[in-house]
Amino acid sequence: MTSRFILASASPRRLQLLETIGRKPDLVAPCDIDETPKKEETPRELAARLCVAKAKAAAAAHPGALILAADTVVGAGRRILDKTEDEKRARQILALLSGRRHRVYGGIAVVAPNGKITSRVVMTQVMFKRLGDAEIDAYLQTGEWRGKAGAYGIQGHAGAFVPWINGSYTNIVGLCVHTAEKLLLGASA
Repeated sequence: MTSRFILASASPRRLQLLETIGRKPDLVAPCDIDETPKKEETPRELAARLCVAKAKAAAAAHPGALILAADTVVGAGRRILDKTEDEKRARQILALLSGRRHRVYGGIAVVAPNGKITSRVVMTQVMFKRLGDAEIDAYLQTGEWRGKAGAYGIQGHAGAFVPWINGSYTNIVGLCVHTAEKLLLGASA
């Protein structure tokens, strides 16, 4: 008998990415955890901690299930660039990213039906072109930045801001499907 597959994430992008590799969850069950960074926590450490915390919360609610939990954190140096609903903060983040590199950390945790948790953090470097005020204003008008780590979604209009990446494109969107599939296969073995 196969275990139920649960996606412990509210992200529609993660669901779509999983479906592109033939992994349709039986249930989407986001976990409500405190995502506040700890003092001195790096973006990588935050991504690693949050995905495991979400996986543990989902495993407690759904024992015996195969669970995938994930979190995306954008970092500029040691700074964590949060998911924002505030246009002023989104403008500040986009101005900060303008003309420079930043990193996107995708934390992925998988809980096997026996309760064993395996996790990885995938890092992708992203370069933004230099953005003018008019470009930032136009992007803010799209509303695509709402609720997105780093105040942008590469799969939308902000894709035009990115001359190059180094690493997984799907990681920037919300889930490195290569790593997710590897972890899911390992948990199912």
